[in-house]
Formats: sequence, structure tokens, C-alpha cells
Amino acid sequence: MLILGGGLTGLSAALHVRRKPVRLVEREQRVGGHARSRRRDGFTFDITGHWLHVRDARVHQLIDALFDADEWITVDRRTRVYSHNTLLPYPFQANLFGLPREVVHECLTGFFTAHTAAQRDSTPPRTFAAFVESRFGAGISRHFFVPYNTKLWGMHPDGLTPDWVTRYVPVPNADQVIAGAIGLPQEGLGYNAQFRYPRAGGIDHLPNRIYRELTTRRGRGQPVRIDLATDVEEIDPTNRRIKLDRDPNWIAYERLISTIPLPELIRRIPTAPSSVVAAANALRWVRWRWLDIATNRPPRADYHWVYVPEPELPFFRVGIYSNACPQMAPPGGASLYVELSDRDAVPSEPAVIRALCAMNVLRSPEDVVFCEPRSVEYAYVVFDDAWADATRTIFAWLERVGIHSCGRYGAWIYNAMQDCLLAGIEAAAWAETDAT
Repeated sequence: MLILGGGLTGLSAALHVRRKPVRLVEREQRVGGHARSRRRDGFTFDITGHWLHVRDARVHQLIDALFDADEWITVDRRTRVYSHNTLLPYPFQANLFGLPREVVHECLTGFFTAHTAAQRDSTPPRTFAAFVESRFGAGISRHFFVPYNTKLWGMHPDGLTPDWVTRYVPVPNADQVIAGAIGLPQEGLGYNAQFRYPRAGGIDHLPNRIYRELTTRRGRGQPVRIDLATDVEEIDPTNRRIKLDRDPNWIAYERLISTIPLPELIRRIPTAPSSVVAAANALRWVRWRWLDIATNRPPRADYHWVYVPEPELPFFRVGIYSNACPQMAPPGGASLYVELSDRDAVPSEPAVIRALCAMNVLRSPEDVVFCEPRSVEYAYVVFDDAWADATRTIFAWLERVGIHSCGRYGAWIYNAMQDCLLAGIEAAAWAETDAT
């Protein structure tokens, strides 16, 4: 059994394959994929927010099997929205109180206009912009969803389909919208109202513990091999073999699980049909750029993260790791991430820090110990008009040639860490069926 990629999905798959030899190949020098952490001078940073939202019993069982009970903390989410110079509870659509009265009026009348229209017309919306306007109305769409998602995706929501949103966008009922508009906070809405996190700080404790379990199995004589700092040069699905950059010989495989980004997988298969190559070329994704910021004083803000739809501010989300897990910073300090709207230009760090002070996130620019720019190539899959047909074409062919591509970037979807762990469990079950 050959597994490409040592992120959470690949590691979970390797962990759950029991009856076949396993070889896992990871391009980086350590496992974890995007669930990695970086440490400097006592501060810990993830690749922005990586809070584990667990709802499935299988993931609870996995965590409990790998860790002692006191190695994880459970945290009730504290999340805010910064809009019109006002800090609101999350989600915006259920917490309008505190906004300028004319904005509240616009949002409420728009919500009830949309609510009435939806009762007459059940036509599914074609775009994400149409989805939010049909659910929440023109005002809420204009003041939050359109500006925020334009900053996050780097494109207007008219260019996105609503395929990804059902689970991730809270849809309050009319009573909740009214209550939130008159000052009764509507908190705890949405799939991520509570999360778990390693007590010691750093989400990399999770992949590292799985890796340790796999190496322990190898020490007990189970056939597990993990190749780090090793890339895939070419895949030959017809003959079920693969070429690695650190091995002059082809390696035969019985079953192949791939968790690397879907475009990267197809790029490594020279014999892929032209229709599949064209489909892979149609896939789009969002690159991520953010700042890791360390401070020598606690921030003014007490939340875990805040959404920032305001177009004039250079970031769309700010998170404070140490507010959720104090071990992420030295005593008296804090560790933050600031997700930037511009994916290309070099960020003006002084301008970002001044904006954080103006928002009352930080107390003073002098509190900053260091500020480091970070980036990743693959962050969010773009659900545009090409996505459905392109992925359908690719996966139909991969199934015919016996390659199981899964995980957030292998399946080319929007999901959370729990889903990646579950995808690994399902991939392992696929691997242990009789090969065809």
C-alpha cells in the first residue's frame, strides 16, 4: 500500500491500514501538511487557525487512543466580527445590535424581504452571492458577506458557486435575527462553537503523535515505512508503479492513496488523457499569506479570532492563539496570526500593526516582539463554474485506474481537520479491500 502525502489524511490512512504493508511518502522534512506548527523564542504559531472541531465518535476515539485525557483542552469559541468600527458577536447575520441604526434597518428589512421571497421561490441559487442574498437579504449581504468573502477569496462571490457553504454558514431563524438586532446576543451558532486543542500548544502534536505511533508499529515488526523529504516524480497507473526523486528504480504498488493536491497528482501522470489534464488545468485555488506576530504584552482583545469585512483594512481575519491556549506564548506575551487580503504584494507590516491597534486588538506597536510574513500555495479550493465538471472528469478516470485521491486537497473540497482524519479512515478501508 502506497500513500502520497503525510498530512492528516495520509497519516490517518496509514494508521488505519492493518492488514497490508504501508509505505508513506512525504515531500517535506516532517509530517503534518498544513497541520504544522512553528516555534520561535517561546512563541508557537500554526498555519493560521487550526482548531479541531470534533463531532464524530470515530475521531473522539482516535484522539483518546493517541493521547492521555489531560493532553487536550476543550474550548468554547469566542469569535467576533469587526464592522463599521463596532465589535459584534459572531455571526454577523444574527447580531446586528450596535451597528448604525440605518445599517440595522437596511439589514432587517432586507432579511424579511428575502425571507418572504424564499417562501414563493424555491429555485436553488446559482452563485454564492445569490445564496447569501436569498438567505439573508441585500443588506446583510452588502455589509458583511460580499466584502468579507471578496477579501477572503480574492474575487467577488458572484464568481463562486454555493456548493461549499451549507455546513459552514450559520443560517439563523427570524426569531434569532430579531433578538440579535435588539441586543440579545446570539452566540454558539455554527458548526465550530467548540473545539479541542493540544494543551501544550501547537496543532502539530496531532500529526506528530500519529507519526510516533506508526514508527512504534514499525519497531514492533509491522511493515510501515515513511519516506520524508521525498517527492514523487512520476506515476504510471497502467503498470501500477511510481518513481520517486530519491530512488532510481520504479516502485510497484498494489493500491495507491493520494492526498497531495489534485493538480499536483495529475501533473505527475504523463499518460493521463487530455480531457483529464484539461480538467486539472481548470482547477483554481486560493493562495494564503499571513503574518505571525509575537507580543510582549497581552492583547486588548479577548476573543479567539475576529472576522474583518471592512474593505479599507488590509486583512480579513485576525486570530489570537494564546487566548485559546496560553502555552502558545511566554507568560505575559501573546501569539497572533493576521490573514492578509493581498496575496501578491509584500505586506506593510507597520500599516498592519497600526490597523490592529486602531481596532483595539493590540495596545501599542511597541508591544510587538517580532512580525514574520508567511505563505502557503494551497489554502482554499475555489468553487467556480468549472469545479463540478472538472472534478467529476478527474475522479471518474482516477477510479478507473485504481487511484484513490482524498483529503481536503486530494478530494479538492472545503473541509475541516476532522474530515481529513475521517477521509483517512475511509481510504484505509478502500485499501484493504481486494485489489482489482
